[in-house]
This record gives sequence, structure tokens and C-alpha cells, in this order.
Amino acid sequence: MSTLADIADIGTDPRRGGYSRHVFDDAERQLREWFVEQAQRRGLGVRTDANTNIWAWWGEPGDDAVVTGSHLDSVPGGGAFDGPLGVTSALQAIDILRARGFHPQRPFAVVVFAEEEGGRFGVPCLGSKLLTGQIDADRARALRDVDGNTFAEAMVAFGADPRRSGRDDAALRRIGQFVELHVEQGKGLVHQERPIAVADSILGHGRWRFRFRGQGNHAGATLIDDRRDPMLPAAQLVLAARRTAEASAGGRATVGSIVPNPGGTNVIASAVDVYLDARAPRRAREMVDELSARAAECAAEEGCEVDIAEESFGDTVHFDTVLRDRIRGVLDGAPALASGAGHDAGILAAERPSAMLFVRNPTGISHAPEEHVEDDDCQKGSLALADVLAELAG
Repeated sequence: MSTLADIADIGTDPRRGGYSRHVFDDAERQLREWFVEQAQRRGLGVRTDANTNIWAWWGEPGDDAVVTGSHLDSVPGGGAFDGPLGVTSALQAIDILRARGFHPQRPFAVVVFAEEEGGRFGVPCLGSKLLTGQIDADRARALRDVDGNTFAEAMVAFGADPRRSGRDDAALRRIGQFVELHVEQGKGLVHQERPIAVADSILGHGRWRFRFRGQGNHAGATLIDDRRDPMLPAAQLVLAARRTAEASAGGRATVGSIVPNPGGTNVIASAVDVYLDARAPRRAREMVDELSARAAECAAEEGCEVDIAEESFGDTVHFDTVLRDRIRGVLDGAPALASGAGHDAGILAAERPSAMLFVRNPTGISHAPEEHVEDDDCQKGSLALADVLAELAG
């Protein structure tokens, strides 16, 4: 908690509450500098890869390493623990292991992945997806933020060379096993009255943009019968998303952002972008297919059109069962939980044995200021991570 307190004032959002920390903005740069300073204080060798992920090595870098870490960016108005808890716990775990006199017998690193939340450029886990080649580098370089800046331009402003971004086989070879600690984003541990769990799986999930196009016009001078208002089918999509998710076993569908153009109170919009997040154990894409058909019907009824673009998608992830069970053995049979949230560990799982630890969140709330972890559970999380890393690296 003292390590988290070091960054408690960085990226606070006075309008939304909580924190807004997005890749390469002032807050995220400060967090990067803080991490580098913390790593160097511990004698770790720090390197930033071609995709702007930061690696801090205990000893010399090498292949088949034990790697832990998480991310430092946030959603708009996010909580204090989503991401940073995994980074600070990794640093604390190193302190614990050194206090025990432990010396790793395998290469060992802490990694901070870039743009995990997709809060600036819209694609979650961008740093790990570039590393593994799960997103085309040209597509990533062309991503734009709300101000029209491309990811490539942002990399240049940060001091990185976008031409070097993309799949990094040398970096992947260095990951023998990856373990990410994260605040639980739900109440599974609250219900089980346990402080620590091990991840079993991650729901398949993706993001889609529905662009409804109509006719911009005057809010007062245009009769109702003369309107082609894209806000109406947009609103109907929001309601349809809830109904479709309710009818799908384990499904979740959320509209978290609606962007009208031009956005004036006394203006009928000419276009409305609706951003959909859909998740399900088996049929996330099928849910979106249903919603796409409904969106087309609603748009036609209002004399509008709709274009649909898939911004990202990841199928259901099942973590390495051997590594999962080995970790559960170290942690006295910690429960295994499914995650409804995406993580960098889920991206790496397609390439390397990966696992996750969850730390109890008494509120069950995440991606909001009310996200919380008790001091005692923070300590238990760091101790559990240290025990796991000692087992894997020793």
C-alpha cells in the first residue's frame, strides 16, 4: 500500500472521479518514470521494447524467464488498483524474496504492458497484442485517438520508432512462464471468503463500433415526420444489447460510449457512433450478429443507415492447467475463478504458459472509483505472488 501511495496523486480525474491514465499522456509518462525509478532502486536492469512495454530484469535477461507484472494505464475514471496493484505487488514480491535470501535460478523479470485498457486508442491489451502479433502492426500504427492522433504519431512524440513495432519473437522467447496479479473485478472471493484466487479462464470478448448515419438538421424547425435521426436507432441498440445479453447464457453486452456528430443540444445529429462491448463464454460473436441485424432494422425504420466495424475480439481463454494447478498447490488450494475481464495474461496465454492471481475486492466494483482492496489483502497478495515466483524461479 505504501508503494501504491507513491502514485496516488498521478492521473486523478476531477470530473469523473478516480483516475484517467492513458498511454503516453502526462499521467502515464509519470507512472513509467516512477516504475523505472523503483526498479532501478532495486538494482533491476530496465529496458523498453519496440512496442513500448517496459521490462525490469533481476539479473541478466535470458530465455525461459519467469515474468510477472501488469499495466499502469486505466479506463477513464477508473479505480486505483486495476493494473497498478499487479505492478506494485511484483516490486514488493522482489523485496520479500530478497529478505528471505532468495536468488532466482532462472532469468526473472517484471513487465509493464502498454495500453492494456485501450483507453486512448480503443484496442485493449495493445502492447501485448503487438508483442505477440495478435494485431497487425500497420493497423495498430493507424489507430487514432479522439483528437485524431495516430498511434504511430504518439509513439514518435514519446520517443519510440513505430517502424519497429510488431511481433517480437526474441522477447517472446524470454518468457518461460508469465504470472499476473490483479484485483478481482467481481465478488467471487467475497462470496468464498478467501483473499486470493487463481484464474481459470477469461470470457471471450470484443468491441464493436456501430455508426448510424442520418440527416443533420435543426431541432426546432424540422418536423418529426421529416426527420432521419440516427439517435433513435442508436438508443434502440442500447436496449437491444441488454435484452440479447439476458437471453444468452453468461452473456454480457454493454454500451459504454455514444458519440453524436456534431453533438449540439439543439441539433439533430447527422451520425451517431455507438461503442458496444460484448462478452460470453461461447457466443459473443453470435450476440453481435443478432444485434447487427436489429441495428439494421431500426436504422431502416428511421430512414438511416448503419455501418458496423469490429475493433477487437478475443476468444475464450483457458489458462494452462498444469501451471494453474501448480500455483494452487503453492497457495494451499486457492480457488479457481473465471474472469469476465480481459488481461495481458490472456493474450500471452496463446504463446506461453500463463496464469493469474486475483486479490479480493470487497466492493466487487471495478473500472470505477469505488474499486478497493484492503491493506491486509494487499499484503497477502504480495506474499502469495512471492511464494509463486519462488516456486517457479527456484
